[in-house]
Amino acid sequence: MPLSNVPSSCTHPLIHSAAIALGSNLGNSQQTLESALVALDQTPGIALQARSHWYVTAPVGPPQPDFLNGCALLTTTLTPQTLLATLLEIEQQFGRVRQERWGPRSLDLDLLFFDDLILKTDTLTLPHPRMSERAFVLVPLAEIASDWVEPVSRKAIADLVQAVDYSGVRRL
Repeated sequence: MPLSNVPSSCTHPLIHSAAIALGSNLGNSQQTLESALVALDQTPGIALQARSHWYVTAPVGPPQPDFLNGCALLTTTLTPQTLLATLLEIEQQFGRVRQERWGPRSLDLDLLFFDDLILKTDTLTLPHPRMSERAFVLVPLAEIASDWVEPVSRKAIADLVQAVDYSGVRRL
């Protein structure tokens, strides 16, 4: 069949919305996070739509330096699994080494949402399973996506952020 007879909806890939969290507490964290956003935006199939301010937060886990955290909204034509793999590749490009759970890191990129998809596989859980407990995720996410509804609880980010102690989250 000639391409001109294919409905336009079939010739364009689906565009999805995704939310990610970014964090760093090793090296020049602000420069790393800014560079990671550029790397994401330059990746085929990903476009940066919005980003939060950076926030200084106390670490979760073993003793280590404070984190710089933020969130970003993306549009993507990638699948959730391919987007996750891309995030992990970018972490590695910035020197991420996974030695200790919740340990210090040069770059941490977490996939929080992918549209309103609820998914649990061996390698990916959507929405992110612990985000609703984490002020360092909810505060920057509420800045750019306060109306986004978390599909499991069916609560807006603006409501979830009110349910956590965010006193230790300070805007840079």
